[in-house]
Amino acid sequence: MRVYEVAHGAKDLSGLTLVERADPVPGPRQVLVRIRAASLNFRDLAVVQGVYPGPPAAKPVIPLSDGAGEVLAVGEGVTRFKPGDRVAPTFFQVWIEGKPRPSRALGAAPVDGVLAEQIVLHEDGLVALPSWMSFEEGASLACAAVTAWHGLMVAGNPIRPGDSVLVLGTGGVSMFALQFARAAGARVIATSSHDEKLERARAHGASDVINYKTHPDWDREVMRLTGGKGVDCVIEVGGNGTLARSMASIGYGGKVSLIGVLTNAQGGDTSPHGLMFRGASLHGIFVGNRVMFEDMLAAMTVNAIKPIIDKTFAFEDADSAYKYQMEARHFGKVVIRV
Repeated sequence: MRVYEVAHGAKDLSGLTLVERADPVPGPRQVLVRIRAASLNFRDLAVVQGVYPGPPAAKPVIPLSDGAGEVLAVGEGVTRFKPGDRVAPTFFQVWIEGKPRPSRALGAAPVDGVLAEQIVLHEDGLVALPSWMSFEEGASLACAAVTAWHGLMVAGNPIRPGDSVLVLGTGGVSMFALQFARAAGARVIATSSHDEKLERARAHGASDVINYKTHPDWDREVMRLTGGKGVDCVIEVGGNGTLARSMASIGYGGKVSLIGVLTNAQGGDTSPHGLMFRGASLHGIFVGNRVMFEDMLAAMTVNAIKPIIDKTFAFEDADSAYKYQMEARHFGKVVIRV
């Protein structure tokens, strides 16, 4: 079968190569999946650039955590799936619910990911896809969508009708958060440095938009838009460069869901001490478990939420998909059809 590998010691996209590996065979309680689509996250760029945190790779690794496909065969003792079922892997193998066990994430050393024609996983590390969802849509969920769901609906107080949510940027996590928050009856404020992307965010349900180049003190604009109250939740994907303003945007009793590291620059005082005076909270969000994934799929089905896919690339053109993501040209998800 054909797979992509990130070479040991890779520092840039030249370390991504298409190679042949033997077809995998499922063992006890394992499922063989024919991957039909995969998608990129910011994390995947860090893996190929050799800056992703964690143990150094001792050998080449198959990248990407997010994929979808159909079951080809099952090993002895498998009860959750049968050949022909449509499935998607979970980000962590295997964290079902409750507190995390010592789980490892797909697509970074030492765990192979999904940018391959076939993969084998434990049956507990898969979810069933709804019949209405395409493989491309199903492949966009495991990291970005579950992360957004966790930050909005699981961490701290779940978002409720009438709440206000601030999403930073227009990447996968932020656009899923926009869709989930709107379905929950919340008002959404979106930021970007591109007016065109902001108009697209508005078309997908953002109540208000802020160009952070036009409004570098965008936390003040958030306060103006909310009449000085602040928002109930910030989906914070920026990290050091945006965290201080995100905390300044929060209202009383609100929460900051700290997710990303998209910016490395310092952006002011990131001490959470000021949250005390607002009765607010800061939550570290590192994707989520299988139950969160399944609950999210149920909500997407009831609310007819379709993932926002910006562009789809052929399997043979995976390097172009990486380049497109690196250039931050995307709005929503970048998908590779396998």
